[in-house]
Amino acid sequence: MKQIQKNPFARSPTLQTVMMIERFIEKNSAEYTYTELWKKLPKKVMWQTYLVVLDYLQSINKIALDRNGTVGYIWNPELAKKFAKRPSIEI
Repeated sequence: MKQIQKNPFARSPTLQTVMMIERFIEKNSAEYTYTELWKKLPKKVMWQTYLVVLDYLQSINKIALDRNGTVGYIWNPELAKKFAKRPSIEI
């Protein structure tokens, strides 16, 4: 009997989708829960794809979710530049 392998890239978002969601979160930081945010996106995105993007943005510390499910944009490029210039930090 053959085993059917699931495609790990079945819900892989495009770069354009990731950037659209990230920009929308940045502009509307701490205004919506993750479900409300999904409903208000400028373009429709499948729920599973949206969750993959949120997971990715959380893993690279660009967004955070509070206990109510509100999405906040926490990335600070100026602070990252300061840390990168420290001699004790190697990138």
